[in-house]
Amino acid sequence: MIIVNRKDKENEREKVVTVALHTLGCKVNACESEKIEASLKEAGFLIVPFSSSADVYIVNTCSVTNIADRKSRQLLHRAKKLNPDALIIAAGCYVNTRGREEVTADPLVDLAFSNEEKTGICAFLKERFSNRLSSEGAADTSLFSLEHTRVFLKVQDGCDMFCSYCVIPYARGRIKSIPEAELIREVTSLASHGYREFILTGIHLSSYGKDLPEGKTDLMTLIRSLSGISGVRRLRLGSLEPGIITEDFARFLSEIPALCPHFHLSLQSGSDSVLKRMNRKYDTKRYAESVKLLRQYFDDPAITTDVIVGFPGESDTEFEETVSFLKRIGFYETHVFQYSRRAGTAADRMPGQLSSGVKAEREKVLLRMTEERRKAYADSRIGKDAEVLFEENNEGYTKEYIRVRCMNPDAVNGSILYGTITGRENNRLMSFEPRQL
Repeated sequence: MIIVNRKDKENEREKVVTVALHTLGCKVNACESEKIEASLKEAGFLIVPFSSSADVYIVNTCSVTNIADRKSRQLLHRAKKLNPDALIIAAGCYVNTRGREEVTADPLVDLAFSNEEKTGICAFLKERFSNRLSSEGAADTSLFSLEHTRVFLKVQDGCDMFCSYCVIPYARGRIKSIPEAELIREVTSLASHGYREFILTGIHLSSYGKDLPEGKTDLMTLIRSLSGISGVRRLRLGSLEPGIITEDFARFLSEIPALCPHFHLSLQSGSDSVLKRMNRKYDTKRYAESVKLLRQYFDDPAITTDVIVGFPGESDTEFEETVSFLKRIGFYETHVFQYSRRAGTAADRMPGQLSSGVKAEREKVLLRMTEERRKAYADSRIGKDAEVLFEENNEGYTKEYIRVRCMNPDAVNGSILYGTITGRENNRLMSFEPRQL
């Protein structure tokens, strides 16, 4: 970020166009915001913190829940309060689900760009502010915020699953895979600039390649290609569907040295009857088989998941089935969400909508469980060898995504050190002792 001294450079500030961005929601949104920011910098716009006064505010919105919708509106309103004369832009999923007319009917929102139109924001602003832009205003064009360390790589967009509770297929559309050649070029460039870890992400990562010509590519082919690029030290996978974990797939992953043994397998419920109402494409037996395969081919991998509590009609018995299943699987970490009604989805029309109180109580139960399990998994690594990619302040992550701190001066941003996890520093941080190889 460029910080402007308002006292000393007031005249300079008036000559450039300042833009503030804020991103809500998923990693795909974060990837898209980074690229929007990079294009704006290259065009000569000055990127400033969202909390400061700016000429333009862009909120890259989320609409996965009602709470996300509310946060999107709140941020758009906050921007207008920061500078009543600013241009306020809503972009992304909130625009897709609510519609441009509804979003711009808000007097505090000036423009709305759908997910499909996001890439045109920079071109629009260049034309809008052409009289105030010059090449002299161009700033650092670095694509991503984690300098020379980790980067999220969007490889796919959209979803064809149509789970009964989810609006994402309506917000993001059908699956769209980014061609392998384009991703190879991007990763090659980023690796040459010092990035070490690449997190493959998408709205439905498991479907990568299904929309491309038959036999052209799939997720396995992409992983193989990216792992062979010079400078790529780590590949981490985003959320996967249980059905993609076959024995062939698990064996293949175990043979990729750069592949991090950290797998996020979407669950949503540990009750088969709830999974059926959710229109998920697996049951708990198939899910457990996927976990078994990963543990067969990897040594104690970190397995994380998502769970929705309070789905319509979820009985006490069905909730207890979820609790029992989570205990049986023994996840490293579980991300817990209360069910949120979304207009237009099948679940919104289902009987047995539960009260917010019931959902909150069930959420508390699972959050206590996941905190205990997260600590137990991290503690089980004490005394074991680890490879750590450091980011800043002598802190970094193991391949299992355990956060550690090392006081060794060699633990600089972007370095990879090998050593041993020696203990716990606090609830979220482990201690690490490097060794010479």
